[in-house]
Amino acid sequence: MKKLGFILLGGVILAVSAIGLRAQSQLAEFDARFKAFDKNNDGVISGDEMNSAEYLKMLDADKNGTLTRDEALQSVRKTQNLVGGGSETGTLFKRLDKNADGKLTEDELPNKRWFNGLDADKDGSVTLDEAVKTLASLRKRGAAESPATSSPIKPASEDPSFKEAPQLLKGSEHGVGRMVDGLALKTLDGKDLKLSAATGKNGLVIALFSASCPISGKLAPEMARLEKDLGAQEVKLLLVNAPPGQKGDEITKFITDHGLKSTVALDAEGKLAQSLAATTTTEVFLLDATRTLVYRGALNDQYGLGYAKEQPARHYLRDAVAAMLRGEPAEIAATSAPGCALDLPAQTAASTNVTYHRDIARIMQANCVECHHSGGVGPFALDSHDAVIEHAGMIRKQVERGAMPPWFAVALEGQTHSPWANDRSLSERDRADLLTWLGSDRPKGDVADAPKPRQFPSEWSIGKPDAIIASSRAISIKAEGTMPYQHVTVTTDFPEDRWVRGYEILPTERQVVHHVIVTVFEKGRKVRGGGEEGSEGHWAAYVPGNTKQVYPEGFARKLPAGATVSFQIHYTPNGKAVQDTMRMGLLFAEEPPKYVVHTTALPNARINIPAGAANHIETAQRKLPTDINAMAWMAHMHVRGKAFKFEAVSPDGKTETLLDIPRYDFNWQLRYDYAMPRFLPRGTTIKITAVFDNSTGNPANPDPTKNVRWGQQTYDEMMIGYMEHYTPLNPEVADGE
Repeated sequence: MKKLGFILLGGVILAVSAIGLRAQSQLAEFDARFKAFDKNNDGVISGDEMNSAEYLKMLDADKNGTLTRDEALQSVRKTQNLVGGGSETGTLFKRLDKNADGKLTEDELPNKRWFNGLDADKDGSVTLDEAVKTLASLRKRGAAESPATSSPIKPASEDPSFKEAPQLLKGSEHGVGRMVDGLALKTLDGKDLKLSAATGKNGLVIALFSASCPISGKLAPEMARLEKDLGAQEVKLLLVNAPPGQKGDEITKFITDHGLKSTVALDAEGKLAQSLAATTTTEVFLLDATRTLVYRGALNDQYGLGYAKEQPARHYLRDAVAAMLRGEPAEIAATSAPGCALDLPAQTAASTNVTYHRDIARIMQANCVECHHSGGVGPFALDSHDAVIEHAGMIRKQVERGAMPPWFAVALEGQTHSPWANDRSLSERDRADLLTWLGSDRPKGDVADAPKPRQFPSEWSIGKPDAIIASSRAISIKAEGTMPYQHVTVTTDFPEDRWVRGYEILPTERQVVHHVIVTVFEKGRKVRGGGEEGSEGHWAAYVPGNTKQVYPEGFARKLPAGATVSFQIHYTPNGKAVQDTMRMGLLFAEEPPKYVVHTTALPNARINIPAGAANHIETAQRKLPTDINAMAWMAHMHVRGKAFKFEAVSPDGKTETLLDIPRYDFNWQLRYDYAMPRFLPRGTTIKITAVFDNSTGNPANPDPTKNVRWGQQTYDEMMIGYMEHYTPLNPEVADGE
């Protein structure tokens, strides 16, 4: 029950209270809501299930920290007395009337919709008499309005991510790329220890633990194995007992029982945990030799709250260590870490003493130098102090207006963290520090604080390809103006179907390539070109900064035997005539995958954009004939494209925004990759909405005096929503296996 009993189990209580629990449909809905909270299906809402909504605790009549179905139902029935003006009314009213002035204000009843409904005389407060009369009136009408709620999305299978499993987080919003302070600690045997001295030749792993936390215990054997492996890699392991007040003999017993040999430090005052913004007793932190935070989060995904697996599927820390030793950023830089929650105050605000070596160089490495390095696709390097100073004006302008780093999806209502694995947006902290530094005298700081320079491969970033598909002719790109789309086809000679687990598209003149769409045609099938290409989906794609794709284990794309590969290339002359040869490197799977990756297109080839229209809207939609596990979205329009949105209309009619791009930029044909696949049930309608600007206010508009229809070239327009998804190779393979 929440706020005068208005909302119970997702919005059922008011309807139930107003008309009673006589109808079977109401009971069925009540049971469905209860089951939605009872995630482990044990018939009891408890633990983290109980903490998922504050009002559940108010239903706990016996205050034992758990809630059964019958207990919840009994509490609902009691609220019928509230509607009729019974004795429960005064008790509930007093509970909410925090200042005991006999009235409820919006602060005491913060749900504005319900407050407005109760405030009959619109005087800005609700009296007890006013509340009783309003609820009685609702009962007389035989029903009460309940707030609209989104129906839960049914997963394709029992996915551990819907339990208390590690959730992928955006690293820069959780300190990744930042320098970790060299705090002084005490070891278990009473010695002084500084992090700077604890770091090995190649880095340091800080592993939090609690001698009393069950999940810490479950992870300890893997920690013991890590000790040996990290030692051989010259990466030290520091075990930090995080909870304040844990007894020394308990800690010693934990260490001895699990055969751990590493140094044990105590964080009794929580200074290290606060500095790291740690949240649980199972978090691990990987630092390189300069104490730059490379990875933070879960050790692996084997254990969490409410589940355990025979073997981990993801070795987050091991993978991050391997990447660090290769000189590469971790593919997954941050996750949540299921464990026992730490009771720590919020981290203090970022220091205003921002320097280049300590702060800005790391921000550049994390957000910019992937493209902006010597030999990179960016127009200039940003990998040194002098380079950043040289381009400071443009950096500030692009950051302030949100153009750089290129990321155009907005956070949706209710999202607590980004669902996108490739989210390029600057964190609020990084943005504030960067702009503060740019607006100051730009101090260098201490060179000893500098991070290791990032290393970039000279050619293939996916490693040596198993095969390279290359065009047999070079394409001449003129120095000025624009160029029509170019088409290059290559017929492969593979005698049998190949399963491709990764690809990289590598032009020889990357600086003039705007984007590439690759389509595969089976042997004997007519190769299409012109405006049709890409309108039925694509096989691979390239945009600056997103030139490759390596799929998770068990996923692959099919390349049929003897297939023809077609490259549709958009070149943008840059003032120098060059010749480009297109290449695509392939990584083959050693065996057929469990899941086949596809890209499906939802086009609207009937677009008709009036001359001069500044905000012309076009839509298209398609109903899914089967369950879909979406992996990524990509919007495609040309230079009049202004905004794009993907929505899902569920079979019961509820609409949810999947991806909102209010500021579409033709210069960045970005993919938006889910950190976890998104299940969409059969019967869901995928709707796309595009806004076009064909007015004189659009400086990129080739001719605002003409109506514009579908066409291949940039002076025409397109509207395509791409969805990357996967299906089992064999129908008997269950999703999520």
